[in-house]
Amino acid sequence: MFAAQNMIAQGPPPPPSGGHAQPGNSPNGGGGAPIGGGLGILLALGAAYGGKKVFGLIQHQEKLEE
Repeated sequence: MFAAQNMIAQGPPPPPSGGHAQPGNSPNGGGGAPIGGGLGILLALGAAYGGKKVFGLIQHQEKLEE
C-alpha cells in the first residue's frame, strides 16, 4: 500500500521555456483576438447553405406536383 505512492506514471512537467504565457507576454482571458470578421463569414455561409437547401426543397416539391 505504501509502495504504490512511489509508482507514479509520469514525472512533473518541465518548467516553461520562456515562450508564450509568460508574465507580460499576453493578458489573461485570451488577449485581443478578432473574431468579428470570421463570425460574419460563417453566418453568411450558413445563410447561403440554408437558402440552397430551401430552394432545393421547393424545386423538389414543384417536380412532385407535375
